[in-house]
Amino acid sequence: MATTLYRGGIIHSSADPFAEALLVADGVITWIGANDTADGLAHRADRVIELDGALVAPAFVDAHVHTLETGLALTGVDLSPRGGVHSLDDALRVLATAARERPATDADEVLRAFGWDETEWPEHRAPTAAEIDHATAGARVYAARVDVHSAVVSTALATSAGLARYTGWSEDGWVTADANDAARDAARELSPAQRTNLYRTVLDHAASHGIASIHENSAPHIDTRAGLRELLSTTADPASGHPLVIGYRGELCETADDARALLADIPGLTGIGGDLDVDGSLGSRTAALRSRYSDLTHDAHAQAGGPDGRGLLYLTAEQVANHLSAVTRAKTQGGFHVIGDRAMDEFLIGLKTASDIEGNSALRARGHRIEHAPMVDAQALAALLLLGVSLSIQPGFDAAWGGADGMYAARLGGTRIDGINAFSDLASAGIPIAFGSDAPVTPVDPWGAVRACLEHVDPDQRISARAAFRAHTRGGWRLAGLEHTGAGEIRVGAPAHLAVWRADHYAVQGGKQRASSWSTDVRSGTPLLPAVGPDEPDPTCLHTMRDGVVLYDTY
Repeated sequence: MATTLYRGGIIHSSADPFAEALLVADGVITWIGANDTADGLAHRADRVIELDGALVAPAFVDAHVHTLETGLALTGVDLSPRGGVHSLDDALRVLATAARERPATDADEVLRAFGWDETEWPEHRAPTAAEIDHATAGARVYAARVDVHSAVVSTALATSAGLARYTGWSEDGWVTADANDAARDAARELSPAQRTNLYRTVLDHAASHGIASIHENSAPHIDTRAGLRELLSTTADPASGHPLVIGYRGELCETADDARALLADIPGLTGIGGDLDVDGSLGSRTAALRSRYSDLTHDAHAQAGGPDGRGLLYLTAEQVANHLSAVTRAKTQGGFHVIGDRAMDEFLIGLKTASDIEGNSALRARGHRIEHAPMVDAQALAALLLLGVSLSIQPGFDAAWGGADGMYAARLGGTRIDGINAFSDLASAGIPIAFGSDAPVTPVDPWGAVRACLEHVDPDQRISARAAFRAHTRGGWRLAGLEHTGAGEIRVGAPAHLAVWRADHYAVQGGKQRASSWSTDVRSGTPLLPAVGPDEPDPTCLHTMRDGVVLYDTY
């Protein structure tokens, strides 16, 4: 394995906050220090990278990704504002153009679209199947809402997939629950070669954003077991040149034998959970709430709020308890997708029941986790802390949907959004947290996640950039049980999971390097981070390394 010397930059290391250079050999950081010493080591290196003031930092970990669907979104039709879609008319126009301009050889394939959010459109409604049919000349179309917990499909796709027989079907083409899962399945009619190419597209995309590992949240309605096996096996060796995929499979277990069988069938699986959904999403009104959705009377799809307007529970406390007991006995990690406060209540009943059966220490030893958890009140926080539950959360959700004019306020009402995405409360309580994107729901954008923590609409829930950065680096390794390796740190003996960033907004003012209001000057002994804010350009990733292997390189 090549030996690489980095010199002439800023090294983000608590072990040596004044370091300007580091040496990587055999996949491990073997030296950190000053430039003058580095000059004497250059002859020992296979490669010398002149940083020219760039920052070397621990690589990011994205702790919640759906690789296949992210690939489909990256290569499909973009109905988000990033794709120039700001209205229902825009969405229909973009779909029409995509259908008209795709190659004739693809005419029979499903036209896949992602990212629309009717709450941001002046029409405040989703497209209908009839409108999509007209725009795309009757093509088979799957158009997923931004949260991917609901979609609108064309008549041709609904007919070919038999969606009318599933719960969650609506005559105007809106699908939730089982109908949405069936529609997703129909939209993933792919050859093995197509799947492999999509996986590689996403892994390369992640590496270009300074990410050395992703937590794949696989489930039957998201991807196949075979797909997860491929991701795990092809990225296990750093020589693959891809970020490490840490695998979770969302299949419900009733007994320890169920869990052991799944672990045997998917070698290298880290946990049985992830997108094991207790409920749905707030945007699609399928998240389970204690009180009715506030905006049901203003929307034609009120049925999406469930029979009583409080969303949908997909799992019971009994199922949660059985699953946690099963995976605990199988000595693996479990986890669930939890969004609404009523879903959290149901999960906690199951969690406490499992603790009564298995014992608190046995449960804590497994480090079970929850995905998302935007609605955690004081009682829930105390229970999660007591029973050793970790959280994988997405700061990009708050940036996208928080605030008085955002989707959360529309769905819940102004007073019920208080305390949502309580980053500070969670961090202050000492609950282990890791950050991710839930791609394709929000983009793979780790610095954007750090920024979201600094700009939370509620100042009391903001956390420092240093805390956010650690949650998006070391936190991901911790939730996967790999913190003991030293991953997520730059120190001698730690694995070389690194990213190099150009932050030209490190301006020189008065002869001193300027730091943002939240970054600590290196002279204080705390590693410096680039300024991230509304008036600052994003840092540019120049180079990503995993275990000494270069994943992405602009040098």
